[in-house]
Amino acid sequence: MAKKVVAVLFGGMSSEHEISKISASTIISNLSREKYSILPIYITKDGQWKLYDGPIENICNTEWESYSTNVIISPDVAHKGLIRIVGDKIKFMPIDVVIPVLHGKWGEDGTVQGLLELAKIPYVGCNVLSSAVSMDKAFTKIIANSIGILQAKYEILYKYEIENINYKKLEKSIGYPCFVKPANAGSSKGVSKASNKDELIDAINQAFLHDVKIVIEENIEGREVECAVLGNYDVKATEVGEVLSATDFYDFDSKYNNKESKTVIPANIDDSISKEIQEKAIKIFKALDGRGLSRVDFFIQKDTNKVIFNEINTFPGFTPISMYHMLWKDKGIDLPKLLDNLIDLAFEDFNNKNME
Repeated sequence: MAKKVVAVLFGGMSSEHEISKISASTIISNLSREKYSILPIYITKDGQWKLYDGPIENICNTEWESYSTNVIISPDVAHKGLIRIVGDKIKFMPIDVVIPVLHGKWGEDGTVQGLLELAKIPYVGCNVLSSAVSMDKAFTKIIANSIGILQAKYEILYKYEIENINYKKLEKSIGYPCFVKPANAGSSKGVSKASNKDELIDAINQAFLHDVKIVIEENIEGREVECAVLGNYDVKATEVGEVLSATDFYDFDSKYNNKESKTVIPANIDDSISKEIQEKAIKIFKALDGRGLSRVDFFIQKDTNKVIFNEINTFPGFTPISMYHMLWKDKGIDLPKLLDNLIDLAFEDFNNKNME
């Protein structure tokens, strides 16, 4: 049986470029060489696509970037793969499936998924619609509201409104402390906590550096927990994992740089709460028309034990310390097997969409 050609996209133009490199290194290292031929495709910070053929352990540095060859994924269905450009020569390289290991804008937001739909190449993860609406925290909240999912109070602001922000209204509707987040960003990039008006103004300005739309959320005191889902139509959920942040909130630095931050799998919570989180994670994933995988994050509110939805990540991190694959490992599915499952789901979804 011929090996499947798997293209792994990584890097990208978002603020999560470096995390994508680490995720890709973890994924490529755990893909079976007996089942797959692997094409690592690096997208530079300025949007150039390059084919990497060096050692996997060197992916996270940049020494090789100038020595790799330029490639593009052709949107032409006749090619169904890469166009490799070497000088004035062009070579076509077929692809069976793509793993878009891209976090944040221009990768996790439906843009790359749209290209792959045009090219009719199967890909791992959520489709154009679910990627776009899940990436946008404002639209995610609107959909969660429509299915009766409890979440923090919030307000949505656009950059063009910055000169006319009614701070008294925000203080009354949201209160302090509150969180300010770019609507389209991940890994807590651009997220700030504000405890007064001056901090709120600074937080809003910081968030607008990352997006033209932001979300201001009520602070929820409680435990931060996460649940991993897997599937297209028959969706399964893991046990719940808990995040123990070393800082006031689980920002980018505490996620990836502070060794005092920890994850607990499974979380020490009541079975009834765990079941509620699993059910809500699947419900949200399906409402957003999810495919393949997602990590769904919640709070368990202090004193009340209410389960409050926080956000969904359609291509969560796959760094060695990332929660998604560790949650599945806790259920007995190691990373190589998990990747096999995700590739199978990519083909299943592709075949269902292309039955004519």
